[in-house]
Amino acid sequence: MLTNTPSNLSELPIYKKALDIFALSQNISTYLNDDLSALKPDGTEDHHIYFSGDIVQQSVSLAPEILNAELERHSDRKHKHIASLRRLTNRLYKNSYRLERSNSNGKDFLPILRSELKKFKKLQRKWLLTL
Repeated sequence: MLTNTPSNLSELPIYKKALDIFALSQNISTYLNDDLSALKPDGTEDHHIYFSGDIVQQSVSLAPEILNAELERHSDRKHKHIASLRRLTNRLYKNSYRLERSNSNGKDFLPILRSELKKFKKLQRKWLLTL
């Protein structure tokens, strides 16, 4: 991901925070998967396991959306990337609450993810003023 990034864009605080959120969500998902991958006594799977994959998929898209918004010249396309970034952030937040209801020891790390998302939202508001 960083190899195609112009050096000045990769120095953006919001971009760095997006990468931190990706790494954190990936680690949380790995930790949760160990607990949630086992079948229940009735033979069914825990439906929370899908939310752990969702947080990784959503967080992996944060940094590219930031780059696309930064590199886009047309304001209408730029706003589409910004809207997508907001949706991804909101979905991450909601899925972290859903995962907190899971039966796993890893759910203790989800408040950390939400606190990082709050910081990300603050950076996002400041970053939007620069576009």
